[in-house]
Amino acid sequence: MLLSFVIYKFVVCVVVFGLSLGVAAYSTWWERKFSALLQDRVGPNRAGPFGLLQPLADGGKMFFKEEIIPNVSNKFLFILGPSLFMMTALMTGSVIPWGKSFMIDGVPYSFQITDINIGILYLFGVVSIGVYGIMIGGWASNNKYALLGAIRASSQMISYEIAMGISVIALIVTAGGTLSLSEIVEKQDAGVANVVWQPLGFLIFFICALAETNRAPFDLPECESELVGGYHTEYSSMKLGLFLFAEYINMFVSSAIMASFYFGGYNFPWSHEFYQWLGLADGSIWITVIGFGAFFTKICIFISLFMWIRWTLPRFRYDQLMHLGWKILLPLSLLNLAITVVVEYFRGNIQF
Repeated sequence: MLLSFVIYKFVVCVVVFGLSLGVAAYSTWWERKFSALLQDRVGPNRAGPFGLLQPLADGGKMFFKEEIIPNVSNKFLFILGPSLFMMTALMTGSVIPWGKSFMIDGVPYSFQITDINIGILYLFGVVSIGVYGIMIGGWASNNKYALLGAIRASSQMISYEIAMGISVIALIVTAGGTLSLSEIVEKQDAGVANVVWQPLGFLIFFICALAETNRAPFDLPECESELVGGYHTEYSSMKLGLFLFAEYINMFVSSAIMASFYFGGYNFPWSHEFYQWLGLADGSIWITVIGFGAFFTKICIFISLFMWIRWTLPRFRYDQLMHLGWKILLPLSLLNLAITVVVEYFRGNIQF
């Protein structure tokens, strides 16, 4: 029994790890195709049919490029920075419920690496560590542009994590006080999605997610027009690839978190009626597969929305970035929390 549990968890870890890397790789292909669609271009069309082998060609290019470590850099920290950033990006997917539990020989198996009762705190803890990878890489490069980019990244994350955290507190109040992601998703199966009760909270969370992942128009840490390349100016070869790849993994995980928090995760409207029509009983592995398909569709929509915003909106000035975080999003998140407490009190979900 213990051995089968360990083997199953190992398989889930490998699946989630491979899924994160695969989606991140092909997000680069889809971003090129999506931007080409917006700009009336063709996009990648040389490496394989429809350019589908382009991510493999880009990965090979990164692996075989000459690796340069500046003589004036701190070599240990120079290598540690991208490694830490990549590691924290992969760690965030471990608490996300990717599908409903299923039964094999009467034994339940969950499509989740680990279901801890403080999953939200774990997420925020790991995300806050991720900025250390950027800070370490920028400082260890001994380059003024890299250092400026790292400072921008740290101040940006501090500014937007506060509003994001307060919006999540309002979500926790709506979800009945639980910090477990699987419980938050399951509560949306019984009723409506949390976005119905938290539209302002979702909007705040989404804007902060753009800033946390350093996506345009919040890509000030790697602002090419001012800082050459920002915190990864001195990086080359696969170390640069780790920084760039981790950004896409963060975008994938952020999309999965938003889909779980506000749009029901693997649940979808009239899912129970649909499963009954198919003749599927509770615990069927096909329910898990269909639910994962619905969840993955929501993730792809969010990833496309990330890309649409990048290729539509211009980059903020740094003073505008700080103004939005501290003077607009922070007061709005506090207002949203206050309104949520009042609404949940009259709904009878909380008591004073």
